[in-house]
Amino acid sequence: MLLVSMAVALVVAGGAVLAATPIGTTAGTDQGALEGAKGRDAALDSAFKGLVARHGGPPGVIAIVQRGSHRKVHAFGVRNIERGLPMRAGDRMRLASTSKAFSGAVALSLVSEGQLSLDDKVGEFLPGLPREDWRAVTLRQLLDHTSGLPDFTQAKGYQDALQASLKKAPPPRKLLSYVEDKKLRFKPGSRYHYSNSDNVAIGLMVEAATGRNYEGQLREQVYGPLGLKKTTLPAGPNLRAPYIHGYDNDPKEQPPDDYSELLAAGWAWASGGMVSTPTDLNDFIRGYVGGDLFGPKTLARQRRVVEGGRSDPPGPGKNSAGLGIFRYQTRCGTVWGHTGNFFGYTQFMAASRVGRRSLTVSVNEQLTPEKGARGAFKALRPRRNAPYVPRWPTASATAEYPSTVRRLGHPATRVLLALDDQVGADDEEAFDVWEGGEPDPHPTRPVDPVEEPVHNHEQHHDGQ
Repeated sequence: MLLVSMAVALVVAGGAVLAATPIGTTAGTDQGALEGAKGRDAALDSAFKGLVARHGGPPGVIAIVQRGSHRKVHAFGVRNIERGLPMRAGDRMRLASTSKAFSGAVALSLVSEGQLSLDDKVGEFLPGLPREDWRAVTLRQLLDHTSGLPDFTQAKGYQDALQASLKKAPPPRKLLSYVEDKKLRFKPGSRYHYSNSDNVAIGLMVEAATGRNYEGQLREQVYGPLGLKKTTLPAGPNLRAPYIHGYDNDPKEQPPDDYSELLAAGWAWASGGMVSTPTDLNDFIRGYVGGDLFGPKTLARQRRVVEGGRSDPPGPGKNSAGLGIFRYQTRCGTVWGHTGNFFGYTQFMAASRVGRRSLTVSVNEQLTPEKGARGAFKALRPRRNAPYVPRWPTASATAEYPSTVRRLGHPATRVLLALDDQVGADDEEAFDVWEGGEPDPHPTRPVDPVEEPVHNHEQHHDGQ
């Protein structure tokens, strides 16, 4: 049920972001747009209040919704249970797998500058790889998770090393060593598989191409241009105060254990080790999606998506994987962004195609499809032209669409259904236009996703 509420909140937030104020309107229609925004904000507040208040809910949630220059912060619950401190937009938190978008930002900035190419191969920058099949993987395939690299976080050697040294991580190159003797899962470019190894390899390629460490490139290519003042990539476990504490998600543990400084961020590095604030995260996704970091030709290449490639945890609606970013098509509209979860934290960030409208959602508890009500997260990822589902599912509807209507009786679902038709579809054609206005002849690249078993995220760090 927690995932039901979380997914509803994400889709509600997406609807609020994508509701654009008409251009060149009269005072009356401006007032109508303002009232509509207020209504969507109220619906979002209601969804978040319910999420925090319910049994086993997270201690706190904070969202930033920005329409043009108007930014509103929605904060409920606490960032520190012991002291009862409120959630704040300027406090630090762990970004989890939204860190992967930052690796995409650095790599694509270097591509735009000509220091890297999307066709560059791993073997050209990481000599000494023991397996020949790894060496032919390209930067493009790492960025859209079609490389076939096995995920280092799933390796027993990695998990044993993590348990033995929670507070001190090895050098980044060591992370790949846990799986670099294993064959690829499939031929590069033929299938989709979300892997933390992809982003570690990207970070190492960035270092090899520039001769500078990865965070130095983050500062030069991302932090500086976007004015991110509190975003870092630490190696150790400590967070600089003030920060949003992250907590265990076991409702039987009251008060829940504080996971904020449980393990060193270097165990995830470029795949999930970054620290930032809700404010910085919002500024990042607006600039990243809006094209502030690289040119229109690189932006168009980024948005050539792999249909069916989903983020982990899944984002709202239909997920498709671009280069270092995901497209989320919902019945409320389409946004581009990323999700993430890590011990104590769940993150979501997205923006409209030109970055004018954006949102971030940060929860100080880890929520995944394996936590809470199984299947609920999938049930509330609505697709365009999805079958109609009644507010209170009937027996026949449940039999016909079991995965869709599972637990849709939750009252918060009414918020989602009420917002479905408030936002029109985005102009999809604008997503796939190259510099000079020529349409991309291959805007999407269907590949077969790799089905994954359910994992126990309490037993190992998933880097998401």
